[in-house]
Amino acid sequence: MTSRQAAVRTAPPYKVLTAGRRVALPVRRVPVLTALALLVLLAAGAVATLSLGRLGIALADLPGALAGGAEGRDAFVLERLRGPRLTVAVGTGAALGLSGALFQSVTRNPLGSPDVIGLASGAGAGAAVAALLFPDTVPVALGALLGAVLAMALVYVSTGTGFRSPARLVIAGIGVAAIGTAITQYVVYAMERDRAAALTAYVNGSLSARSWTDATTIWLVLLAVAPLTALISRRLDIGEMGDDLASALGSRPRTTKSVAVVLAIALSAGAVSVAGPVAFVALTAPQIARRITRLSGPHLALSALTGALLLVLADLCAQQVPFLGHPPVGICTMAVGGVYLGWLLIREWRRGVL
Repeated sequence: MTSRQAAVRTAPPYKVLTAGRRVALPVRRVPVLTALALLVLLAAGAVATLSLGRLGIALADLPGALAGGAEGRDAFVLERLRGPRLTVAVGTGAALGLSGALFQSVTRNPLGSPDVIGLASGAGAGAAVAALLFPDTVPVALGALLGAVLAMALVYVSTGTGFRSPARLVIAGIGVAAIGTAITQYVVYAMERDRAAALTAYVNGSLSARSWTDATTIWLVLLAVAPLTALISRRLDIGEMGDDLASALGSRPRTTKSVAVVLAIALSAGAVSVAGPVAFVALTAPQIARRITRLSGPHLALSALTGALLLVLADLCAQQVPFLGHPPVGICTMAVGGVYLGWLLIREWRRGVL
């Protein structure tokens, strides 16, 4: 082996960006290129969302409209119809993708997500109860948020160890999810037809009639929580090597897991409050990010970008595919996510994990 070959073999799989003598940031080539590719695809999806269809803004007029020169119909489409919807879709998808990455890193299980541990079902139940019992006093979004928080409180109490045991977390979450689904289905059955139809759209996850207030809400949640996830990302990376080794390296895995779960719940609750319980984005986005890069680690930023891209594309299908009949976006994500979940369950069963 030549000295050059030896140098290539022993070189670290990343480059180090330095700023002065105190700041050194390791940067891996594959995640950076993947992030750039995801950003390009996300931009393409955003352009398609704003320009396609009967009410779409012409591509030639789109740059001027985005720069503030939209007038008439284009202004209505950008400022009232599709602009807020697109902004909410990007923020909600990013929040769900990041939440799923945190859950899966903590549980070390590809099935770990808000969908599986009962948060989404709890949000649906909360929205249903608010619509049935307090139709004029409690907004459906607030009911969903309260339902999500209550579901997580039940999971916390049911495990007996809080959020520290991944196995108990998943088992308790499945039970809470079943209860939440039962409550939602009963409320839909008991309500009047028109109100039940509107509620069904929300509990399936919907981006219709979103406002800039919704967009502000989800992006404030992201801006508040994302920096905190960055602070614990290194500890999560170490924690994937096992609790004993993580403890030996001083990363305090139990504390890290509890903090990660709380942050994941905050992200999911924020997403639910503006778009309802959109299914399977949190489950699939981290797995897609991991498989694209083929590198270990939670891949928090890539999971957020993947989640945003998935939800934007799902919403684009919901709006523009004619034979679908413009369903709630959550139905589109369920169709794709359900197939993926089935494949994942079979794969884990063959590996002897289940």
